[in-house]
Amino acid sequence: MTDSSSGDSVRGTVTVQTSPERAWEAFTAGFAGWWPREYTWAGGVLEDIGIEPREGGLCSERGPHGFRCDWGRVLAWDPPRRLVLAWQIGPTRAPVPDPAKASEVEVRFVPAGPETTRVELEHRHFARHGDDADAYRAGMGSPQGWTWILERYAARAASG
Repeated sequence: MTDSSSGDSVRGTVTVQTSPERAWEAFTAGFAGWWPREYTWAGGVLEDIGIEPREGGLCSERGPHGFRCDWGRVLAWDPPRRLVLAWQIGPTRAPVPDPAKASEVEVRFVPAGPETTRVELEHRHFARHGDDADAYRAGMGSPQGWTWILERYAARAASG
């Protein structure tokens, strides 16, 4: 896992021993299997996390009794190459309903050899989150941010 922070973005890269198609599937359809529950609003009572597989689709979590917390919208859906999400979760992990105040998360799935895929993530436009943007970027660029999240994803993708 490699990561870097600069300007108004955080980048991370992880290599997984699987095809781009399977890496994509593990990331999108398998989201609930690897995303840290500690990084959800529902926490221990989380029932599901999902991404609707289309541009304009929602990325959201579901808690008990059908309670739903929207994380953002799909801006680009290009399987198995590229996914872009409007990231409408703010620095306090609360939803941000105004899309103009959303950052973006772009994930690319790049063939890196036979049955090997480099997954490149960029979380950008933190300034849109306002006064706490610098701290938010620093947190997501820390070892407990995208680094840890991508490591969890890579472990899940490797296990099939």
